[in-house]
Amino acid sequence: MKYLVIDSDEALDPGLRADLLDTWVAATNAGGAVGYTPPAPVEQIAENLDGALGRVAAGLDLLGVLHTGERYAGMGLLVSRGSWLQEHWRTVLRVMVHPEHQGNGAGRVLMEGLRGSAVDLGLEQLQLTIRDGLGLEKFYVPLGYRVVGTHPRAIRLAPDDYRDEITLVQDL
Repeated sequence: MKYLVIDSDEALDPGLRADLLDTWVAATNAGGAVGYTPPAPVEQIAENLDGALGRVAAGLDLLGVLHTGERYAGMGLLVSRGSWLQEHWRTVLRVMVHPEHQGNGAGRVLMEGLRGSAVDLGLEQLQLTIRDGLGLEKFYVPLGYRVVGTHPRAIRLAPDDYRDEITLVQDL
C-alpha cells in the first residue's frame, strides 16, 4: 500500500473518482464514521466527493490517497480554512480506508502520509474531529493527536441517537 498526493490535474480523473466513491460507499456501509450512515446514500456521497475533488483541482485542498498497485483504496484531505490567519494549519477530513484493506496498517500509512504532506506544506498543526462512541481516539492518539475539546450532541445519527464530536489536534 503506497501513499500518494493527487495533483490538481489528476483530481478529475474518472478512475480516481470511481475508486474513491467505491471506498466511501463501502466504508459507510461497514459502519465507518465518514459523514453518513448505512445504507450509503450513493448520490449524496458522489456529490460530496465531486465537491472535494473540485477543491483539489482548484488547488485549495490537498488529497492524499492509498494505492494498492491496482486501485485507490483510501483517502484523506487537508482542507484549508481560507483565511490568512489560519494558513499555518489544516483540517484533516474524510479519512477512510476501504474495508477490504483495514486492519493491516493502511490507516497508519495514510495518516503518516498526510502528516508528511502537511510538513512539506510548512504547516504547524493539524486538526480533525471524530464521532464519539467508536473508540477512534485509540487510533489517533498514538499518532500524535491530542483531544482538545468535545461538542456534546453535535452529531445526530437518528432522531433519538446523538453523539459527541471530539476535536483532536496534532502539532507538527
